[in-house]
Amino acid sequence: MLIGLVLLLCLATVPLARGSLVALADLRFRVPWLALLGIGAQILVISVVPEGSTSLHHAVHLISYGLIAAFVWANRHVPYVWLAAVGGGLNLVAIVANGGVMPADPDALAAAGVQQQAGEFANSTAVAHPHLAFLGDVFAVPASLPVSNVYSVGDVVLVVAAMLALHCLCGSRLALRRFATPIA
Repeated sequence: MLIGLVLLLCLATVPLARGSLVALADLRFRVPWLALLGIGAQILVISVVPEGSTSLHHAVHLISYGLIAAFVWANRHVPYVWLAAVGGGLNLVAIVANGGVMPADPDALAAAGVQQQAGEFANSTAVAHPHLAFLGDVFAVPASLPVSNVYSVGDVVLVVAAMLALHCLCGSRLALRRFATPIA
C-alpha cells in the first residue's frame, strides 16, 4: 500500500515538471504475463493462502521473484528498468540469504504496528539471526499513519527507478536520460 501511494505521488510530479502522462499510453511491455504471474504468486502466498507449508510458501515467494526478473530482462529497453532490477535484486539477495523471507528489524515492525499471526507465511518478518539484515525491512512508517509499514533499501531503489522512468517516458523537465539505459 505504501509503495502504491508513493508511486501515485510520483505520477503527480510528472505534470508538475511539464511532462505528459499521455505518453505512458505508448509504452508496450513485453511478456506482461510474467509480471502478472509473479505478482499473483506473491498475493496468493501472502494474502489468499498464508497458512500451510512454510517451505512451499518460501519456494513460491522465490519463484515469484524469478518470474518478475524474467519480465524485467525482457523489458530492459525501458528507461531505468536496470535500476529497478538493482532494487529487486537487493530484495532478492536478502530473501535468499534468509531462507525465503525478507528479514525485518523487530523495532521497525513494532514502530509500524505490524502484527504477524503465528502459523501464517509472512514475506517480511523478524528472523532470529538475519543474514544481510541491512538489506532487510529496516525502515518504518509509524503506526500512527494510515500507510504504516516496513520497507527496505531495495524498495527505496525501486521507487526511485519508477520515478526516473516516469519522468523519462513522459518527457518532463526532471528526466535524466543520460543514465536511463545501461551501456550495451
